[in-house]
Amino acid sequence: MTRVLKALFAAALTLACGATAAMAHPHVFVTVRSEIVHDSEGKVTGIRHAWTFDDMFSTYATQGLEQKQKGVFTREELAPLAEVNVTSMKEFDFFTQGKLNGQKIEFGDPKDYWLDYTNQELTLNFTLPLKTPVAVKDLNLDIYDPVYFVSFELAEKDPITLVAAPAGCKLNVAKPNDSGATKTLGESFFNNMDPKNPFGTQFANKISVKCQ
Repeated sequence: MTRVLKALFAAALTLACGATAAMAHPHVFVTVRSEIVHDSEGKVTGIRHAWTFDDMFSTYATQGLEQKQKGVFTREELAPLAEVNVTSMKEFDFFTQGKLNGQKIEFGDPKDYWLDYTNQELTLNFTLPLKTPVAVKDLNLDIYDPVYFVSFELAEKDPITLVAAPAGCKLNVAKPNDSGATKTLGESFFNNMDPKNPFGTQFANKISVKCQ
């Protein structure tokens, strides 16, 4: 689990885990709002994420950060943490898996990333650009953590939106069915999890777009 923590959000998540080690997974909760962005030709150019972390994680993540005004963090003050978060998620494909017209989506390096701090919660904003823009016939995205350390939950209102999509495109969003089974599983189960059969896939948020 130490390796996972380091790769996820470096020291910030290590602190979060230290405070919640006795709890069952997940340890961190993220509210997802994402946009599927198209260019003027109607081709998908990238996925624009805005992920809001729960207040407990946000508190740990900001501990010790310098701030000019108590209780307030500017984008500039949060910039180093934003960079750590984005670069650390690369090993996990930014928790975003997908296929476009039957082919695995190849993302470039994230861009336009920053952190906001509102109502004592951090929101990580970043864009995953496609290496090559593609016109959509059939797009499928899954957003999840393979080891279910982090729970990605879709926002209640308009969690996924299409930006500049052609008129013939239809969006469908499906939330996972959490039966509560993880509450009976201890840390040893997750620490010894087979990486070839990631447990977290059953908690994936599934987004599909079909265009005529």
